[in-house]
Amino acid sequence: MHFVEKKIKQKRKDFIKKLKSGKILRVPGAYNPLTAKLIEEIGYDAVYVSGGVMSNDLGYPDIGLTSLEDVSIRSEQIARVTNLPTIVDIDTGFKSCKKTIQTFEKFGITAVHIEDQIERKRCGHLDNKKLISKKKMIKKIKDCVKAKKDKNFKIIARSDAKSVEGIDKMIDRCKAYVDAGAEIIFPEALANEKDFEKVRKSLDCYLLANMTEFGKSKLFSYQKLESLGYNIVIYPVTTQRLAMQNVEYGLRAIYADGHQNNIINKMQTRKRLYELVEYEKYNSLDKKIYNFSTKGHD
Repeated sequence: MHFVEKKIKQKRKDFIKKLKSGKILRVPGAYNPLTAKLIEEIGYDAVYVSGGVMSNDLGYPDIGLTSLEDVSIRSEQIARVTNLPTIVDIDTGFKSCKKTIQTFEKFGITAVHIEDQIERKRCGHLDNKKLISKKKMIKKIKDCVKAKKDKNFKIIARSDAKSVEGIDKMIDRCKAYVDAGAEIIFPEALANEKDFEKVRKSLDCYLLANMTEFGKSKLFSYQKLESLGYNIVIYPVTTQRLAMQNVEYGLRAIYADGHQNNIINKMQTRKRLYELVEYEKYNSLDKKIYNFSTKGHD
C-alpha cells in the first residue's frame, strides 16, 4: 500500500548520502501522513516528526506527557507513506532508551534526537528549563547507540543547555555527546548568527538548526544556514501552525455566516486531495474493485 518504492534501509542510505553532499537538508515537520506526502511531492529532503507537535495534536502542552506508544505509532504512520527519510523527536528517551530505539528502528525511522532536559521537559524555546547531568546524558546516548542494529540509523543529540548554563558549557556538553556516539548535534534555542557561528567553529560533526517560529532563534534562510556550515534545518511546527490558523479562521466564518460558501477558496479541492492520496493508482490492485477517477472533481 501507499505505493512507496523505497525500503527502510534505502531511506537511511539516502539520508547519509544527502548529509555527505555538503548541501543543507531542508526538513519540514509533518503533523500527519498526508502532510508527509506533500512534503515529498514538493521536493524537500526529509520529513520531521516533532514531539511538540505530537503533544499539541493530542491536546497536551509539550511537557513530557506523551508516551513512547503515542509518538512511535504516529511516526510509523507518517514514515510509511513517503520515500523520504524521517527524523523523529524522542524527547528525553521515554522510560527506556533501549526500548525506544528498538521501536523506532523497527518502525522505519531514519534518525531520532534525544535531549538533555529532565523527564518533565518543556518546549526548547521556553525559559526555566532544567537539565540532567552531562554524565547521565552521555549514558543515555551510549544506551541508544548500543540498542540500534542498523549502523545507518542515526542518533542525534540535542542540548538545551545554552539558556541554562550558557553557550560555552553547552558546547562542552555537545563535544561529550559526540564522543559518546552521537553523529549529529542539535543545539537548541541559539539566538543569532554569532551563536550559530560559534557552535559551528567549536564542533566537528553534522549540525542541525531549528527554525521554529515565535521562538528564541532568529529565522534564517536555508542558504544562510548552509553558508554558516549547518547540515540540516528543521521547520518543526510550521505545517501545524498553518493548518490550525486556517481551520480556526474557517470554523469561525461558518459559525458567523451559517454556511461555508465564503471560504471555499481557502480549501483544498476534492480533486487535489485525490491526487495527493493517489486514488487512481489503486486501480492497479484490482480493477473490479478499484475503478476510481479524479476527473470531474474540481
